[in-house]
Amino acid sequence: MSECLFQLYRHHVLAAVRGLLPDVPEETLARVEVTPTRDAAHGDMATNAALLLAKAARRKPADIAADLVAALEKVEGVAKVAAAGPGFVNITLAPEVLRSVLPAVLKAGERYGESQSGKGVRVNVEYVSANPTGPMHVGHCRGAVVGDALANLLAKAGFDVTKEFYINDAGAQVKALAWATYWRYLQALGTTLTEEEFSALTPGGLQYKGEYLIPVAEALVADYGDKLAEEGARPAPEKTWLETIRGFTVAHMLAAIKEDLAALGVHQDVFTSEAQVLRDGVVDAAIGRLEKAGLLYEGVLEPPKGKLPDDWEEREQLLFRSTQFGDDVDRPLKKSDGTNTYFANDIGCHADKVARGAQVMIDVWGADHGGYVKRMKAAVRAVTDDTVPLEIVLCQIVHILRDGQPVKMSKRAGTFVTLRDLIDEVGKDAVRFTMLTRKSDAQMEFDLDLVVAQQRDNPVFYVQYAHARCRSVLRMAQEDGSYGPVTAEALASAPLSALEADAEMALLRRLAEWPRLIESAALAREAHRVAFYLADLASDFHGLWNRGRDDASLRFLQPDAPEATRARLALVAATATVIRSGLAVMGVEPVEEMR
Repeated sequence: MSECLFQLYRHHVLAAVRGLLPDVPEETLARVEVTPTRDAAHGDMATNAALLLAKAARRKPADIAADLVAALEKVEGVAKVAAAGPGFVNITLAPEVLRSVLPAVLKAGERYGESQSGKGVRVNVEYVSANPTGPMHVGHCRGAVVGDALANLLAKAGFDVTKEFYINDAGAQVKALAWATYWRYLQALGTTLTEEEFSALTPGGLQYKGEYLIPVAEALVADYGDKLAEEGARPAPEKTWLETIRGFTVAHMLAAIKEDLAALGVHQDVFTSEAQVLRDGVVDAAIGRLEKAGLLYEGVLEPPKGKLPDDWEEREQLLFRSTQFGDDVDRPLKKSDGTNTYFANDIGCHADKVARGAQVMIDVWGADHGGYVKRMKAAVRAVTDDTVPLEIVLCQIVHILRDGQPVKMSKRAGTFVTLRDLIDEVGKDAVRFTMLTRKSDAQMEFDLDLVVAQQRDNPVFYVQYAHARCRSVLRMAQEDGSYGPVTAEALASAPLSALEADAEMALLRRLAEWPRLIESAALAREAHRVAFYLADLASDFHGLWNRGRDDASLRFLQPDAPEATRARLALVAATATVIRSGLAVMGVEPVEEMR
């Protein structure tokens, strides 16, 4: 039997369709779905085959549905089939088919749900990619969690995943950071300059004023003493210190970013330096390919309507014909000073990923980068000859609340709530789980009071409590000793006919959905579906637990019914296994008991 019941019965549906409609093209059949029903009263699964195939077959959906019902009634394990609505077909499985999910879960362990739908396709998932100009903040946090969970999800679905951080260590922002560090360095040396006086000497003024640069400056003094300053801790010429301090500061900030990511449970495979990509000539090579393809020209862009974007200049400049690939306007690749635009460097970055073997690229960005999507997709289509897709996942802003009010800004960072502040407040697991309780493109409120509350409204607690209850039942059975061994291996062979109550069957149906959920969520690039599923699974389990309080025959441990007890222990063990499997995708540690 296939580990995924939905995949197994989809094969049966397709076999029936091919018998009834042998001329329907395979590409049409590929769109046939078998999905869970919304209401168990309508069956265990439903198929859209009749609706989908009606046009190609030139028949009414209801007529195809009637023929499908007749064909599927003969399939082993099907207890009932019925047509519904305009052409859906609902399938009710025999109880023993649903029960067969338990040994499949217990034998596979946390690998249950893994599939080969990804078929080893090499996917590069780039996320966080924060400018190394300050501590990680809560805006970075959501992208970090979404990207990491998505990468885990894709790996579970069979994709060959690389987790990447792109270091934006070239350009004006990093230069401004170096000047800010230099100011802290001069302060550490005892300069008599005021901040206003130094800011007047700084190109564009002093931009980064957070206290987080003070330890970097102290480390500079420890390594270089006063060698980077003039006598009296006065500023030296920029050329004598800029590269040293820029590299020193970026290294320190990147180390701090990695520490924050590690505290969040994020460990990326590749850290790619924008500056190194430039030095290696990758950007120039990518621009050269576009030029060779006739996709570059010298021209003047029309002024856009409304607010002028940062990259618009009323001058002749090197432009990429991005409108040929779905963008709104052509895009500049050079600034007025002859240096590359950020867009040009990003083209090189993505070309570099492809050169390293990426067959699909997924970037997780903040929603403020939404206007950048079309141009980047256009560039990737052009530079890869439309062979490597780029997908963008946008993450909306997060509002941190306490007592219903916005949390004050961090003094250490200067302008924002840091990621470490959030982790220290509620813990890594609560942060990760909560960030996945909404779709990434929906704004969310992160309520500090709710995420640590032990109540049903808190999905973090509700799911963890379900796992802890499962483990408690198994520990009690083990300590009692009268129910036999409670290892997964032993319970996988337990007789299961005693599982027949509605609440037990509902839990079995939910467990059966896990492999399909992994596949569908991975293909949709929606990691939040795992959090939703776990909340539903926890609800089903808690519901069964509560029924046992009112009906003694539904309690998990039955001293007078050892066979029924072992069946229920198998159900409990399988539930705990799937919860752990889901939490692993989310990067959350399961708890053994609630304190």
